[in-house]
Amino acid sequence: MAETRRRLRSSTVVLGGMGVLAAALSACGSDPDRRCVDRDSYDYINGYKIVADKNCKSGSSSSSYGKGRKTTGTTKSTNADWYYDADVSGRYADHGTFSRSEAVDRGGFGCSGSGSGGG
Repeated sequence: MAETRRRLRSSTVVLGGMGVLAAALSACGSDPDRRCVDRDSYDYINGYKIVADKNCKSGSSSSSYGKGRKTTGTTKSTNADWYYDADVSGRYADHGTFSRSEAVDRGGFGCSGSGSGGG
């Protein structure tokens, strides 16, 4: 009877460990969460204002300042860029990064080195 319990526990540990490993590996292959924000809208309390995704270029950011600058109307412009792995509260995002590779690198164990370094 004690042998049966011991076998059951060890198989549970093996199956649980495989689940954790599978979750970690699948997280490495996925893109980090991103929001399109206006780089010129930073507020100390709230963070960056989230704008429509159409203001950011599709694809990953190279963190070049002004890359996503769009003009709407006559004088209004948005300096939009992708902001990765941010804490989102309402229409604001904070504590993230503009570097996609940095967001992937800090995504979990086993993921480091999977992003390309920018200069």
